[in-house]
Amino acid sequence: MTDITAPRFKTEAAARKHLEKIRWPDGPVCPHCGSIDNASKLKANKKAKVRPGLWFCGDCRTQFTVTVGTVFERSKVPLHKWLLANHLINSSKKGISSHQLARMLGVTYKTAWFMSHRIREAMRDPKPDPVGGQNKVVEVDETYVGGKAKNRAFAPPPKKEAVMGLVEREGKLRMFHVPEVTSKTLRPIMVSHIDRGSYLMTDESTVYPAPGEEFAGHGTVNHSAKEYVRATFWHTNTIECAFSLLKRGITGTYHHVSQKHLRRYLGEFDFRFNHKDISDSERADIALKGIEGKRLTYRPIAAGA
Repeated sequence: MTDITAPRFKTEAAARKHLEKIRWPDGPVCPHCGSIDNASKLKANKKAKVRPGLWFCGDCRTQFTVTVGTVFERSKVPLHKWLLANHLINSSKKGISSHQLARMLGVTYKTAWFMSHRIREAMRDPKPDPVGGQNKVVEVDETYVGGKAKNRAFAPPPKKEAVMGLVEREGKLRMFHVPEVTSKTLRPIMVSHIDRGSYLMTDESTVYPAPGEEFAGHGTVNHSAKEYVRATFWHTNTIECAFSLLKRGITGTYHHVSQKHLRRYLGEFDFRFNHKDISDSERADIALKGIEGKRLTYRPIAAGA
């Protein structure tokens, strides 16, 4: 367990020290030239004021802080609030809304929303390895989120968004926002993210037999006939469990997720699922390791980024 009143969530000095330890475990690295072991921390004197945490690289002769080159760069939000927001998002099983985050951090809703998306970007794995492998089972299924017409007396129901998920039993989860559920749209994802030596497990949907032939084996369960588990091995309960958690988060916590940003929410749930067997603090620290090289500005020209 982690005390949310810990020093790194309350003071800038403690927050900066914690982030430097996470990002630079072997000493400061210049984000401009990549130099190591040749940076010195600048200190204030009678002639010049120096902001805390400022370093100077002896190779490229530039200054930097631990936030340069990360999703935190040039943010006016105090670093200790960033670390607290990161911890809250990573420790909330069904997510935490931007309104709730705004109340807990003492910032505006707009700021909290922006912070949430930057942290989700840090949680995203840019180059994931294929899941599964020889003698391993990968469950694949699809679901739909949104689209409920309840309490919409006059407006038409919003469009349902299709989500495809694949999970290795006792392994990692990946979810993808797809335009439609067909063999043509699902196959490229399956062959790119699942090791061909895996045993594929799906329901009886007609979209899976063709791509299933490209793997070591393909088993199914017939949900339409109310068959959910056969001989303890044939089932898709793992991916169904992940979908259940996702829907509870979207329905109960976020209420509305836009089509443009759905993939980031999926990445958030993937990350927590894939690191579910460790402590909240360890999960939050792993997320902090992903802040590098992922600037996110949300300017109009980068709206789809």
